[in-house]
Amino acid sequence: MATQTRSTFANRDVFLGVIFALLAAIGFSAKAILVKLAYLDHVDAITLLALRMVFSVPFFIGVALWVRRRHAAPLNTHDRLLVLGLGLVGYYCSSYLDFLGLQYISAGLERLILFLYPTMTVLLTALIYKRAIGRTVIAAMALCYVGIALVFLHDIGVKEGSVVLGASLVFASTLSYSIYLVGAGHAIARIGALRFTAYAMVVASVASLAQFGMMRPLSALDLPLRVYELSIAMAIFSTVLPVFLLSFAIRRIGSGSASLIGTIGPVSTIYMAYVILGESISLLQIVGSSLVLVGVLIISLNSNREA
Repeated sequence: MATQTRSTFANRDVFLGVIFALLAAIGFSAKAILVKLAYLDHVDAITLLALRMVFSVPFFIGVALWVRRRHAAPLNTHDRLLVLGLGLVGYYCSSYLDFLGLQYISAGLERLILFLYPTMTVLLTALIYKRAIGRTVIAAMALCYVGIALVFLHDIGVKEGSVVLGASLVFASTLSYSIYLVGAGHAIARIGALRFTAYAMVVASVASLAQFGMMRPLSALDLPLRVYELSIAMAIFSTVLPVFLLSFAIRRIGSGSASLIGTIGPVSTIYMAYVILGESISLLQIVGSSLVLVGVLIISLNSNREA
């Protein structure tokens, strides 16, 4: 009887973990759609990012205070520098570059470029820790970048504007996030996942609001109500909830399984962009997206085996 009860709870945990991971992936993916919709009202990237953060930061401050009560020991200087540096690089810089890039490229291409972060993490880890990269991973990385090239060609053919500039900005955003991931493992081991995430998000929010204060007048906030509604939706459904849902998913099914489920992200973005934004879907885009997804899956499975 006890064994059956434990099995039922275990199955329920796995089911909830999968659901949480799926919802987190879709939530993160919806951010590009919300940003593109907000840009229709001629808001700029700096203002939009500040609005996203101002509506997100109360949640993260609340979590930070709650975690601080549970962990009485204050952070030492080394830990504070880790939080400050990684919060600026991983959340602030990455988000700002991503918002800038979305002004020039489709939501589908943006999500696929962001999805290259496992390839960059592998390269950075190999460079920093002097680790060899296996042939399977090299082949998978080649698949990813061939796929991106195909989707890039699709965007060049159907979209006006500086696609090269937009893709470069989002690529830089992905690199910034990959640097954060490489450093975050050490920081999380020292500080704790929830505590580190809350503190790093507060740092990024302060940086975003400071940037707005220095570079934009208060009159820049004179925007249509729709922009504020989209910003609140972005803060809740594409920032706060996905962060915690992913944390709950990892706790139940592990980071490897959660990351594999996250591969639905680019697919959901392309579908939402087609339905909501009217972005076209071509055979070239389907083939390119499939190559990226297959490449990332191979790299993720290989990482799981190594772990």
